[in-house]
Amino acid sequence: MNISQTALILEGGGLRGVYTAGVLRFFMDRHLYLPYVIGVSMGACNGANYVARQPERNRIVNIRYVHDRRFISYLRLLRGDELFGMDFIFDTIPNVLVPFDFETFRKSEQRFIAVVFDCHTGETVYVEKAGLTKADFMNVLRAGSSLPLVQKPVSFKDRVLMDGGLADPVPIQKSIADGNQRHILILTQPKGYRKSSSDLAWLIKIHYRHFEGLCQRIEARQRRYNETMDLIDQMEREEKIFVIRPKGDIKAGRMERNKDKLYALYDQGYADASGCFEALCAYLSQ
Repeated sequence: MNISQTALILEGGGLRGVYTAGVLRFFMDRHLYLPYVIGVSMGACNGANYVARQPERNRIVNIRYVHDRRFISYLRLLRGDELFGMDFIFDTIPNVLVPFDFETFRKSEQRFIAVVFDCHTGETVYVEKAGLTKADFMNVLRAGSSLPLVQKPVSFKDRVLMDGGLADPVPIQKSIADGNQRHILILTQPKGYRKSSSDLAWLIKIHYRHFEGLCQRIEARQRRYNETMDLIDQMEREEKIFVIRPKGDIKAGRMERNKDKLYALYDQGYADASGCFEALCAYLSQ
């Protein structure tokens, strides 16, 4: 296999991201570490543990605590706070309960990029790991996992940031622009999935009317995602990209709390990666 100039691109999708966690566990079991990793939202969180060489951490963090009200609480959201307990997820868990190996992550030769969104300007911001402290990095992951209406924006280096999926949900164009010749993409929706228009766009524009960039971008989110999926389908036909995605309907939702469904989705990701590994090796040998 030739992994030089090869990108690993990780879509988000909330707790559907345990599918990606299963795929990455298989990669780690096979000692397949790609030199360029870029992730959006949950994809960035999964990718960070992959770069940190922590094969079990994605499964533990994303499944063990889903019934813990510190992790997710609809009552907290109804009281005007956040759905996900971001202090718990990006402080208590990585620093106390399931420590994140930041030193291994920082020293890795793999390039890592987290995708976030500037609420004021509407820009996509690609944050590289180089030069970040652990606290800064966790703040970036927090920003990249913050969706409108359910989480609060995050301040970071004179910017106000939210989930990068608002602007660049599947950063294939960024990977191409950075000079990668091969692209391995892990999606969390089955082939043929396309986004429909959001019923909440009007509410987001009212609630965040002071964020001009967010208001301008939110209505185009569906179109950008679907155009990107069209591009990916074309690249697949031309064998310019290798895509791993769930087969059939997803049994777990973005806010899934059923552990049996999450474990099954994790196992599905592992099995799908195993099943296509020979074809992946052939792609990497081109």
